[in-house]
Amino acid sequence: MTDDLVLRRQVCFALYAASRALTDVYRPILDEFGLTYPQYLVLLVLWERGDDAPTVSELGAALRLDSGTLSPLLKRLEAAGLVVRSRSARDERRVEVGLTADGAALRQRIGEVPARVARATGLTQAELVALRDSLTRVTETIHRQKEQ
Repeated sequence: MTDDLVLRRQVCFALYAASRALTDVYRPILDEFGLTYPQYLVLLVLWERGDDAPTVSELGAALRLDSGTLSPLLKRLEAAGLVVRSRSARDERRVEVGLTADGAALRQRIGEVPARVARATGLTQAELVALRDSLTRVTETIHRQKEQ
């Protein structure tokens, strides 16, 4: 009989440790650009959306962050001149987040980050894709179950 209450057998701990290790890989790379990891995630969403500026709530939903966590991130990105927040022309209760010219231009300079991080993992591209897809499936399944 195996003991399931052993740390090394816990999926949660493996995910936690891997997440911390990966964040540690990102930190010095993103420091070169004056960004934190959460700020990088915000920029990824904005670059993906292009000219379609999301609202703060849409950005929070995409990143699974609440407004209390997201607002200080956006404030720092705005102070750095990378994003701008503005009231929606369609609904003044909503705040939209858009890229500045500097924020859009940063995409080109930061383009090598995913490859640098991938090399640090020691995994092949196929292994990384499979891992990402498995983790995405786990996350979506858990969120679906919570909504039921």
